[in-house]
Amino acid sequence: MSTTRPQSTESAESAESAPQRILQRLIMPLAPTPDVIPLYIESQAARSGAQTGSFGLGTATAESAEPAAGATGTTGASQLDLEELSARHGVEVPPQSLRSFGTYFNAFPASYWRRWTPVREVTLTIATSGRGQIIVYRSNARGAIQRHDMAIVSRPGETRFDLPLTAFGDGGWYWFDVISGPDPLTIHGAQWTADASAARTEGTFSIAMTTMNKVSYCLDNIELISKDTDLREKLDVMYVVDQGTDRLNDHDEIEPLQAAMGEQLQIIEQGNIGGSGGFSRGMYEASTNGSSTYVINCDDDIDIEPESLLRMLTFADFARTPMLVGAHMFDLNNRSVLHAFGESVDPWAIQPKVTIPEGRLGHDFAVEPLRSTPWLHRRADVDYNGWWTCLIPTETVRAIGLSLPVFIKWDDAEYGLRAKKAGYPTVSMPGAAVWHITWTDKNDALDWQIYFHERNRIITALLHSVYERGGKVLTESQGIDVKHLMSMQYYTEAARLIAQEDVLRGPGVLHDEIGTKLPELRAMAQTYDDSLTKADADQFPEVRMHKPPRKGRAFSAPRRSMLPLWTAKAMARQLIAAPPESSAAHPQAAIAHQDAKWWTLSHYDSAVVSNAEGTKLAWYRRRPEQVRSMLVRTARTHLDLYRQWNRLRDEYRAAAEGLTSFAAWERTFSENPAPVRPGIDDVDTAAPSTSEGASA
Repeated sequence: MSTTRPQSTESAESAESAPQRILQRLIMPLAPTPDVIPLYIESQAARSGAQTGSFGLGTATAESAEPAAGATGTTGASQLDLEELSARHGVEVPPQSLRSFGTYFNAFPASYWRRWTPVREVTLTIATSGRGQIIVYRSNARGAIQRHDMAIVSRPGETRFDLPLTAFGDGGWYWFDVISGPDPLTIHGAQWTADASAARTEGTFSIAMTTMNKVSYCLDNIELISKDTDLREKLDVMYVVDQGTDRLNDHDEIEPLQAAMGEQLQIIEQGNIGGSGGFSRGMYEASTNGSSTYVINCDDDIDIEPESLLRMLTFADFARTPMLVGAHMFDLNNRSVLHAFGESVDPWAIQPKVTIPEGRLGHDFAVEPLRSTPWLHRRADVDYNGWWTCLIPTETVRAIGLSLPVFIKWDDAEYGLRAKKAGYPTVSMPGAAVWHITWTDKNDALDWQIYFHERNRIITALLHSVYERGGKVLTESQGIDVKHLMSMQYYTEAARLIAQEDVLRGPGVLHDEIGTKLPELRAMAQTYDDSLTKADADQFPEVRMHKPPRKGRAFSAPRRSMLPLWTAKAMARQLIAAPPESSAAHPQAAIAHQDAKWWTLSHYDSAVVSNAEGTKLAWYRRRPEQVRSMLVRTARTHLDLYRQWNRLRDEYRAAAEGLTSFAAWERTFSENPAPVRPGIDDVDTAAPSTSEGASA
């Protein structure tokens, strides 16, 4: 393997070179707590997790590798003095110590730059003082580690490595380690740069953040942006679309932030028309303000690594063609855990799926570092990125329109699929991330949100499925209905049935009902046992059951070969057998959320069940008459969807351009203003700025 030797500052200055642009720079955490340190720096030697050791430094698999070989985790964090991490763009390495930057935020994702940009060589420049070694490593798509180059440093100055990107076709990263001598070695900064002329443009961005009654999160994020001078230089406007009743403008804390940001902060108040309405408003404003090259959609309840936004912007500038650039999502409550690395839509099921086959949701870098986890070295090519944080070229917005008017759920996935069809791909960019509450900690598969999950999934299938009648969407949907009925989740099933019936009504009602559907669903929740929640178990009658099922043994999912017979038997009980009177007076069991599977709940006539967040409980009670009625409805709606699929597909596809147009959304914005508060609101702040030809 041929390499270019590192150059000293003197030789670099004498060489004629094109202007360089920073692609990525070394960063340390803003708040260096033990749970985030493994994402930035490690104190252990590398070990490959690749199956084949011929090109690596080890042969252990990711499953069998000892965490101590490459992990920082609790052990690694304890070996790092937090004083080392006092600088944002540098670090002081203690005497005779190793520090590795083969980490999520500091390794360079070479394969993504190789695939999506014209860049074929990057320059790594490291400014140091003190004596020691710098070793540059690279990996391939299998996760095998290769030592690429090294240099000995002995005096203050810069060391430069010219690094080719030609061999990163399917995956791989670059990173560097440093080993100090008898005295401390200080890294004053490190930058990955490339020829600036390779960039397609040098753009600016606006932020579209939609919020509803999450004031503290919003204030924190606005403050973070306001203090970052590098971001502010590239920021046009931060649009905060406030759809709540507890409004930002009612809090004194917003005043100094507004004063600090001036015209770069605009708070727009409008009625609650969901995430799709809030993001569409921000996308609309950014795409018509005459200056923004990109708009970055952001959730309100996130913790941003601000350098991520600059990396997304830079990557988008260098991309060969305009493309969407998304950030990954880490778990806000477990900050070393990467929840979403790259997602696609299963075309047969129209369900999100992990793009890399061996990948998984919820990877903990404190246990398995980047260097010892092979699947993280394979490039993930995605269909979409979640709008917890996603950059979209305003050119794309003007070309394909705004979000579907679907309130929440599937708006980001559908937009990614639509953009991809129009020639605007998406990349989920490693090294760019935010922390956010994961959906595994939410109850959205059972509460009112299930309506939007179901309706919007079917609509997405109608718009984008390449299979006859949507592949397995309808059969899977009906199977899910049966599971909810066997689980005594009648409110959840009622919401799903309304969703299916609303799809049959056609696309014409989507804009009209975007602001009214949620109140209807919440009102309906008051009429079902499984949606009437209380805070404490003591608020329910005592659990009593004369004869526990299965002699008190734990339940397990039925075997696939026995599933038809098992389901028929269980459903017959749900339909015919009358529940004992005692189950109406006392729940038969108290069941934790993680144990509340359909094959468990189907055995009970009543049970107190906790929600995903652990904040509430509900008393489920079996009602055969409810099951009979809903079973008939689900059979009818699915038969209608099957028979009318082709007509509905053509109708939704014909209407899509109009539904997502600027003109249609302008009407929806004006029809859903923020409620006027007597004595407080003197003007209507929700009217959008209009522009001639905005939807062109």
